[in-house]
Amino acid sequence: MANHKSAQKRNRSNEVKRLRNKYQHKTTRNAVRRLRTLTDKKEAQTLMNSVVSMLDKLAKRNIIHKNKAANLKSGLQLKVNKL
Repeated sequence: MANHKSAQKRNRSNEVKRLRNKYQHKTTRNAVRRLRTLTDKKEAQTLMNSVVSMLDKLAKRNIIHKNKAANLKSGLQLKVNKL
């Protein structure tokens, strides 16, 4: 347990950040999952734009690695192009 006030504040702020990161990561994973199940090309392209944006934001904030984001975007784009 933290003894200093600054350490206690850091623990509180870390918990808030952890929950926010978890929410954003889970939301993005669900969007990726939904995009993979789509069969309509026009709808998939619309969703692709928002998923790419979400992945870029996660990579920028170091929630996921930038190469993971790039690999996901590449695979999803191939899938959308095949529709």
